[in-house]
Amino acid sequence: MSSTQILITIALYFAVLVGISFIVGRKGDSATFFRGNRSSPWYIVAFGMIGASLSGVTFISVPGAVEAGAMNYFQVVLGYIVGYAVIGLVLMPLYYRMNLTSIYSYLGDRYGSAAQYTGSSFFLLSRIVGASFRLYLVAGVLQTFVFDEMGIDFWQTVTFTVLLIWLYTFRSGIKTIVWTDTLQTLFMLVAVGVAIYFISDSLELNGIGSIVNFVADSDLSQVFFWDDWKSDKYFVKQFLAGAFIAIVMTGLDQDMMQKNLTCRSLKDAQKNIFWFTIVLTIVNFVFLALGVLLTAFAKAESITASKDDLFPAIAINGGLGIGIGLVFLLGLIAAAYSSADSALTSLTTSFSVDIVKIETRFTEKRQEWLRKLFHIGFSVILILVIVSFEYVIKDASVINKLFVFAGYTYGPLLGLFGFGILTKLKVNHKAIPFIAVASPFITYAISHLSSTYGGFEFGFFILLLNGAVTFLGLWLVSLFFRNEE
Repeated sequence: MSSTQILITIALYFAVLVGISFIVGRKGDSATFFRGNRSSPWYIVAFGMIGASLSGVTFISVPGAVEAGAMNYFQVVLGYIVGYAVIGLVLMPLYYRMNLTSIYSYLGDRYGSAAQYTGSSFFLLSRIVGASFRLYLVAGVLQTFVFDEMGIDFWQTVTFTVLLIWLYTFRSGIKTIVWTDTLQTLFMLVAVGVAIYFISDSLELNGIGSIVNFVADSDLSQVFFWDDWKSDKYFVKQFLAGAFIAIVMTGLDQDMMQKNLTCRSLKDAQKNIFWFTIVLTIVNFVFLALGVLLTAFAKAESITASKDDLFPAIAINGGLGIGIGLVFLLGLIAAAYSSADSALTSLTTSFSVDIVKIETRFTEKRQEWLRKLFHIGFSVILILVIVSFEYVIKDASVINKLFVFAGYTYGPLLGLFGFGILTKLKVNHKAIPFIAVASPFITYAISHLSSTYGGFEFGFFILLLNGAVTFLGLWLVSLFFRNEE
């Protein structure tokens, strides 16, 4: 598979995305960019959200992690189901009732302006790093298999990658993304199906029944881990972590909720979440099954690649033909960009609405100028962060790093929203930034001590601990606030 063939594939793919953006966003304004004019069909949003939720990290890291951890990640996926139920039944009605553009406006209404700034700031940090993790993974694959051969530096690859996202999102933002994500999800799912077909055929597995039996009989098919409660693979930890990961990384995330808030009504948004949950659970299981097949194929063909390098190495250089290589590349790009494009839009939205408050402070013409400026600014920030990752991330599964980082940055959001919804206690909003900043440090100290002296690994469960620390801090401050009154 030559670099020329890959470049032609990428060029054609993005030509389609840019074409969609011009068709959808011919008359885009700030309301279109931020809310999509509240006109998106729920089934389009639901299908597109699959690609945005999975991203390039899932596309590569979930199959690659099976070799070391079997299918334990599905314990987290089962927890997602509970988390999405909370989103549909608790958070969605709240957001629609308040008619929100940015979900962090709720924090401002519940606590005060400092809370809204805090929530938005933690989201901005989380999304910048999270989107950068995802794009770093894809840029690394393109660099290894295409641009190194052409003598192009990594920073140039990253700049080119982010520029393409900016090109098809700058006109109409979320309205464009709802439709481009649908196309990208389709490409991603087709890529997974084609990969399973080619690899199972190479392993002489004929039919779905043979594939199912092969995966079930594999030593890597273990899903549930009950043996060691101190282990980070222990079922209860993984399940609860999955539930709260879904709540914070979808329900408390402006990126994911911005798509849902483009639906015509609350009822449509809830139908979107319901069907999205079912399909996402199935798709994640398919990714894990693919990981079993990839590991078996690598062993049979004496391929030494592992973790995040496993799927790319087999698809592009595994001797299965140019077809699977091109489809894999399209699937990878689709998975990564369906997450990254909405991240860039939501970063622009949150900064514009929560930090600068352009909807109440400026005219429509001025709003549009500032929005475009912020959009460019966040594109540059993503480039700088991704390039910096080249020097700090080595020899680790990216999905694990992503979820651990999310536990520290989304934890304060979990505590803020949880305290606000579950209690009616008042908190001095000026104290909230200090609580939110201190919480991750306290959480890290607890995690480090428990691991060092008790052998207890929190793993993804760190998110729940961080949220609890924030919740406790808010409660303590509320006691002083009550006494002052």
